Amino acid sequence: MALFELKDFSFKYPFGEDYALKRINLTIEKGEFITICGDSGSGKTTLMRQLKPVLAPHGEKEGELLYEERDINRLDLREQASKIGYVLQNPDNQIVTDKVWHELAFGLESLGYDAAEIRLKVGEMASFFGIQHWFHKKVIELSGGQKQLLNLASIMAMQPEVIILDEPTSQLDPVGAINFLDTIKKINRDLGITILIAEHRLEEILPMSDRVFVIDGGKLLIDATPTQAGRLLKEMNHPMFYAMPSSMQIVSHMVQDEYPLTIREGRQSIERYFKNKEIRVPRLEKSHKPASDKKAIEFKHVYFKYEKEGPDIISDLSFSVNEGEFYGLLGGNGTGKTTTLNLVGGMLKPHHGKINLAKKRIVTLPQNPQALFVKKTVLEDLRDIAKDKDAIDRVTKLTHMAYLLKAHPYDLSGGEQQRLALAKILLLEPQILLLDEPTKGMDAYFKRQLAQILRELTSKGVTILMVSHDIEFCAQYVDRCGMFFNGDLISEAPSNIFFSRNSFYTTSSNRMSRFVFENGVTIKDVITLWEKNKA
Repeated sequence: MALFELKDFSFKYPFGEDYALKRINLTIEKGEFITICGDSGSGKTTLMRQLKPVLAPHGEKEGELLYEERDINRLDLREQASKIGYVLQNPDNQIVTDKVWHELAFGLESLGYDAAEIRLKVGEMASFFGIQHWFHKKVIELSGGQKQLLNLASIMAMQPEVIILDEPTSQLDPVGAINFLDTIKKINRDLGITILIAEHRLEEILPMSDRVFVIDGGKLLIDATPTQAGRLLKEMNHPMFYAMPSSMQIVSHMVQDEYPLTIREGRQSIERYFKNKEIRVPRLEKSHKPASDKKAIEFKHVYFKYEKEGPDIISDLSFSVNEGEFYGLLGGNGTGKTTTLNLVGGMLKPHHGKINLAKKRIVTLPQNPQALFVKKTVLEDLRDIAKDKDAIDRVTKLTHMAYLLKAHPYDLSGGEQQRLALAKILLLEPQILLLDEPTKGMDAYFKRQLAQILRELTSKGVTILMVSHDIEFCAQYVDRCGMFFNGDLISEAPSNIFFSRNSFYTTSSNRMSRFVFENGVTIKDVITLWEKNKA
């Protein structure tokens, strides 16, 4: 018996000009691990929310949506809560209590379990997820990865049959993301729980998946195994192929009908191809020359703490960013990166040291774009910043928002909300632009568009300081990167050098090719080196 079945299912938002979902036909079997991918606004989140009616948006529906051969709308609230778990993109939006142990118990209490059974289930989940060491902590003391793990454990305590996850790693650092996804795989493998996950970070998730759904313009374009999906996307010359794992993009370019999913498989293909062959060009010659020698941002031995008697969050931090430079700050959650942005933006003041800023018009794109939304439509939100129609037309064209002007900002997908927030701050014409995780929730296509926008700004002398966990984006587009640890920079270098010498905080392309090439940091780098050395 299928867990979910959609038959010619369509959905349109109120006042929508077109259907967000168009005649979807699919079946999800019990125990499957399914990844949903597609461009921002393609309908992924809309589709997943239909699978839990209490979260489904209001609108016009056609066709059938069945859960265990029943109309899903006939499930009562208790069945929905206990059988269908849902993990949101932002962990803070799902947590409802103040303590870890209470959050674990909250769902069970709501379902009416007695105290003894709640203690048993909570203890079991805390042990399974390794939460016992922070069991009594306040939720506000947790990192992003711990909060997301807590959300997952709280859902698992209710013993669901399926867990639906909407971009659950978008706000996690690379280590936290991998640990979280490993836990998801363990739940699927060891407990047989059905997993349905929407992700843009396909590098780690596709090797875990049984099937991939590719959504394009509200339609189900592909329903296939990960390898088959990659092959079909390449044959179609579809932009979504450029979101596939690095191993697949690199190897399929050089070896006919090979579509490896993992770094290990990709490395094996590269080593097999170059076995007993001379590597004539082991590295690419790259240079980084700042656009200007003038410093736009300069930290001199800066210290900062949130509480007078508390520890220093920023400790003896010294670094600088030149005018017109694109600088990326990387590192784990809680190391001080966002605090540094807030110090530059003037929201915080150091208790020791000096911060010099050459420009005064400083604008910040916050980690949560919803913090910038104050009106009922996208157009009204943009007019809140600038009245000039030509300026609004330029920025909506630049950020591909023109077709969404009538939509409510909160109805947009995560990636679309990021684009709207970017459009608003661009209307302020920044001289120093501070970006906190700007690529989260963005598809591969718009990441390339974002990079072009940022490059255009730096060419006009705008200085960009970005905090990011998106290693692949930083490697491809950022001028210089710095590694944050314990409130200070422990290393910094031009991007190609920075990622070449790192072991873990580096790209999949580099991890896959470093045993053959010296500085193949991006997919383009490795393909170029491959071309230069092929027989």
